[in-house]
Amino acid sequence: MNGLIVIGVSGCGKSTVARILAERLDWDYYDADDFHPPENIAKMAAGIPLTDDDRSPWLATLNEMLAAQLSASRHPILACSALKKIYRDKLKMGNADLQIVYLKGDYDLILSRMSVREGHYMKAEMLKSQFDTLEEPRDALTVDIRLSPEEIVDQIMQHFQL
Repeated sequence: MNGLIVIGVSGCGKSTVARILAERLDWDYYDADDFHPPENIAKMAAGIPLTDDDRSPWLATLNEMLAAQLSASRHPILACSALKKIYRDKLKMGNADLQIVYLKGDYDLILSRMSVREGHYMKAEMLKSQFDTLEEPRDALTVDIRLSPEEIVDQIMQHFQL
């Protein structure tokens, strides 16, 4: 395994966990949100959920970035919602050295976290659509987000023997 994709609904802590993990391992951290084209960000900021057509070019860009990092012998850690299996499959296509970590939490806990978060384009009202879209992975390490970010990182490192 040469890279990780940390997934889950908005507000589950994937960026925080991925960033801490990258720092501990001296791997490269990427936030999938940074790769969205402006039109996707505008839709989400307006409270309009993205369609699969909106996501397709974005997922292709992420896949290419991951492939480039792996082929350069880098170790990427990507924080990405990747709520559907088809999205995860697109990210991993040709990138067999990637593993998925799913940060799992219930709606009420995540809603309470999102309601106090400031400066993010994903609004708490859109959380329901994320849970409606979510296809929980069967081929991932699943970690309970009630743990602290540091405990989550410890679990990930222990599981993958990093």
